[in-house]
Amino acid sequence: MTESSETAPGRPLVAVLDYGIGNLRSAQKALERVGADALLTADAGLIRDADGVVLPGVGHFGTCMRQLRATGLEQPALEAIESGRPFLGICVGMQMLFEASQEAPGIPGLAVMPGTVRLLPDGMVRPQMQWNRLVVQRPGCPLLAGLEDGAWMYFVHSYAPDTEVDLVVATCDYPTPITAVTQSGRTWATQFHPEKSGDAGKLLAQNFLAAVVAERCGR
Repeated sequence: MTESSETAPGRPLVAVLDYGIGNLRSAQKALERVGADALLTADAGLIRDADGVVLPGVGHFGTCMRQLRATGLEQPALEAIESGRPFLGICVGMQMLFEASQEAPGIPGLAVMPGTVRLLPDGMVRPQMQWNRLVVQRPGCPLLAGLEDGAWMYFVHSYAPDTEVDLVVATCDYPTPITAVTQSGRTWATQFHPEKSGDAGKLLAQNFLAAVVAERCGR
């Protein structure tokens, strides 16, 4: 676990939830590269003080949810979302924001967004492990500002959320539409890995940081 009570002066504080599973370090480094004071932490007080919060994740939905709860981070995550601060879920971190997943029946998600995470349909190669183009469904989403429709992002997943159409910001074709980006208030989520998606992913991280800076200035 990596955490610090000392933050970089003048830089917005982003708490990357450290529950011991996932692409924690790579998500942290991607945020640092665009100017955030990004800290891996399981400290509820630091998370409460952060200007923005990120929930990364890779692997099995059930394992990630159990570990999030075992480390005491479920409530701090929910409190951050309820406060209206910018929050970003990445890959399985996106899936954890939903009510449930077919990958782990009986293990509830955070239920921040309605819907169930479902196995990619039969006939598709599972996992989707490739670069794929975004198809923007809701133009004007701050997270995608400056990104052209058709931007390439890197995906690694066998499951994807099935949710309300109004929450879906972007999809990808595989070859049928797969949910790629969702938004509910100031909570965003991506099924792809921005930190592995080159310049397009960097721009997305910059957009998230811009939302964090706006939140900080508004406090």
